Amino acid sequence: MKIAEQLFLFLVFPGLLFSATMGLFVGWIDRKLTARLQWRAGPPWYQNFVDFIKLALYKETLVPHGAPKIIFLGMPIVGLAAATLVSTLVLVSNVKPHSGFIGDLIVVVYLLLIPPLSLIIGAFSSGNSFASLGASREMKLMLSYELPFILALAVPIMKSGSAIRLGEIILYQQSNGTLIASFSGAISFFAMLLCVQAKLGFIPFDIPEAETEIIAGPYIEYSGKALAILKLTKSILMFVVPILLVTLYFGGLAFSAAGIVKTILSYLFILILMIVIKNTNPRVRIDQALRFFWTVITLLAVISVIFAYLGY
Repeated sequence: MKIAEQLFLFLVFPGLLFSATMGLFVGWIDRKLTARLQWRAGPPWYQNFVDFIKLALYKETLVPHGAPKIIFLGMPIVGLAAATLVSTLVLVSNVKPHSGFIGDLIVVVYLLLIPPLSLIIGAFSSGNSFASLGASREMKLMLSYELPFILALAVPIMKSGSAIRLGEIILYQQSNGTLIASFSGAISFFAMLLCVQAKLGFIPFDIPEAETEIIAGPYIEYSGKALAILKLTKSILMFVVPILLVTLYFGGLAFSAAGIVKTILSYLFILILMIVIKNTNPRVRIDQALRFFWTVITLLAVISVIFAYLGY
């Protein structure tokens, strides 16, 4: 029975089926708001679902000559599984704060590394020079944002009494107030927001993909079902990463009448902020991104840790 319950959590709710549906819908919000910011009408709400079905069912999946088929086609599945696990762990911790396990926050951090790593391995295996260049950029970008990301993450851990379980961080905020209301929490949130902007590959940190420069980079050789899985993985991450930030800084998801309104507003605030940043900034070079994260954002993260240590 326990195995059946775990399979249900992973495959249906709050796992793959639910996360994929919500991810595609959140992707539509991104496209619609982007269109309105550019004075366009934007697509209908079902467009992302149609695009996914078209890629998955009607487009041919091609494998480059000489590419190891298992690695090239297997890496997108690995990334999708990791994104689904992140969504499952984060949502279960919000629905049942006492049901998580010690260290689930650390597991989430590690799982968030797998989608970009799987994309890097798949791109290198394709043998395409543009894909390899995009994968190289992705590796450099990961090296730039992971340090400030971990430092910023230390603030919620410190403020909640060294908790490394998502449920404990949620329960702490329910008793003591949200971390975003504290000085160190606000600085940490801002640093974390920019790190996840890069983690999701959004402008101004879409350097690995850079369609106008390297023709979609690591995605260039993917087509059909494999490309559909990669796009679905990105949609799931776009859905769950704001929930992770709500969990860490806004007290988690609440399910009372007033709490639902607060949760939706907090989620939309983060999502819209990410979309606005994406649409109001030009792409930076990889050396500029490295310098930005290793200096400005790392410094902000360190300052937030110091203030958290001092109790602010």
